[in-house]
Amino acid sequence: MQSAYIGKLMEIAEHDATVMHLLADSGTGYDEMFRYNFPKQIYNFGISEENMVAAAAGMASVGFTPFVYTAGAFLAYRSLEFIRDDICFQNHNVKIVGMGSGLSWSSLGPTHHTTEDIAVLRSIPNLMIFSPATPKQVTACVQAAYEHKGPVYIRIGMNNEKEFFDENYTFIPGHNDVLQENGDISIFVTGSILEEAYVAVDYLSKEGYGVNLINVPCIKPLDSDNILAMARKSQKCFVIEEHNILGGLGSALAEIFSTYGLGTSLCRLGLKDVFAAGYGTHAAVRKANGLDGFSLYQRIKEEL
Repeated sequence: MQSAYIGKLMEIAEHDATVMHLLADSGTGYDEMFRYNFPKQIYNFGISEENMVAAAAGMASVGFTPFVYTAGAFLAYRSLEFIRDDICFQNHNVKIVGMGSGLSWSSLGPTHHTTEDIAVLRSIPNLMIFSPATPKQVTACVQAAYEHKGPVYIRIGMNNEKEFFDENYTFIPGHNDVLQENGDISIFVTGSILEEAYVAVDYLSKEGYGVNLINVPCIKPLDSDNILAMARKSQKCFVIEEHNILGGLGSALAEIFSTYGLGTSLCRLGLKDVFAAGYGTHAAVRKANGLDGFSLYQRIKEEL
């Protein structure tokens, strides 16, 4: 996803000199690629995320379009006050891109995991939130963020995520992707854990369960119409997210279910108000926390 992000940002920067790439010692080769091509449109603030976010607000106030880019945990948590007060309160045109969504920084542990960012950020006014699942969806989200005049937060993975969309994919903010519509069980998923959701759906389908799989690439605004339509035709709904079940996508759906008086049962599958266990590869840490495809399948079966 990092390659998709930088590639799209360079494409945009080539035609718009106001686009700025702001870093906080991200230390990736992709950043150097951007620097080589656009040396006047990149600034590295070092390990000083709050200053970077504040500077982005200042740049936006005089007509630039800053894309702030570093580890998601250091943006969503360390820089929260600056995102809220300097960017969102002023409704500045700043794009905040957190790399390493969910458990992507698997070898570095909970200090680097981004498993509460949706909960933290979705309550802030004026902030649009994108949660792409694949590289092509990242590209589309970056374009949409650029076209939107106002604050946007994009949470992206970093571990060679699988692609599930073709070249004709179109992203519309506030709209879900119905990837499979085949029964009375609906599974909503956001982010790169879509890969594991597909595995779980495959197991369920082989056992004769009819499953609807809905990808949610835009957390705010949510596609309430699609969520309501799928829930009303379902006996049971599930949410799969690489995030704490408190405050995340599942909580957002529960709010919609409650507001509209839906009686459909909703089960949230994610981290159960805990920090993730284990260190190692992304796949290993997902498995250690019951978020691999087979474990998700087993947890869904238990609820049916």
